[in-house]
Amino acid sequence: MLTAIPRAPLILGLAGLLPFLWGLATLISPELGDWALLTLGGRFTAPFVQLSYGAVILSFMAGVLWGFATRDEGWSGYALSVIPALWAFFMVGGGPTSAALNLCIGFIGLLLLDLHFWQRGVTPPWWMSLRILLTTLVVLSLLPLAFE
Repeated sequence: MLTAIPRAPLILGLAGLLPFLWGLATLISPELGDWALLTLGGRFTAPFVQLSYGAVILSFMAGVLWGFATRDEGWSGYALSVIPALWAFFMVGGGPTSAALNLCIGFIGLLLLDLHFWQRGVTPPWWMSLRILLTTLVVLSLLPLAFE
């Protein structure tokens, strides 16, 4: 299952973690959080940056899955591909703790959908290597907020 990830998707995928990691940093360092609040605004501090960006990324990944569904015949792939966006829309609300926990669940569910499309042979061979790495880091960055 685990194969080498091409350089471009690996670098860009890791760069896509920056808002999650920045939010985590502003959560665990009150001084950094205060500086970011005064300098960048509340939108760029935890929990807001992590929750808004997490919803965006779940929606983005729904589009990626839709692209995979075009390579597989039938309705099921298309139906499965919209789940992450719908999950973000309906489940990422309320307080930051429940929203962060729901994002963690959403990203783990997304990983299962990735596995489904990978098993169907409609993803690149290295897809699961990238998705396991990125999902692990995303969930780890959200857990402190989910259990704050």
